[in-house]
Amino acid sequence: MSILSLVAVISLSSCSSSQTATASAGMTTESIKVTGVCGMCKRRIETAVYGVSGVKSAAWSAEKQSLTVAYDAKKATNEAIQKRVAAAGHDTEKIKADDKAYGNLPGCCKYRDGVEVHEN
Repeated sequence: MSILSLVAVISLSSCSSSQTATASAGMTTESIKVTGVCGMCKRRIETAVYGVSGVKSAAWSAEKQSLTVAYDAKKATNEAIQKRVAAAGHDTEKIKADDKAYGNLPGCCKYRDGVEVHEN
């Protein structure tokens, strides 16, 4: 029993130290609702997000209408990421793209005009 207890304590302490290392590095991973319909939208959304300093990874899913982004919270914010996506023409959960940015999207990407999710 005491060996089993010792193994459990060692396992728990190693898990908590890796969580602390991630937290102390200031990395944050979040999912953000972002509207789009295709592969072109995916490239545009992810490219826009990588334009925010501190972003380490970005992956948008047309099926889920969701952007998963990992970033350094000391350099980037959720709001800055959503503003950049909206400036590229895509609505987010908190920021709607303005009409000019939306109007610049190719016709196949006009999600507000009834274009459904498709591949390209």
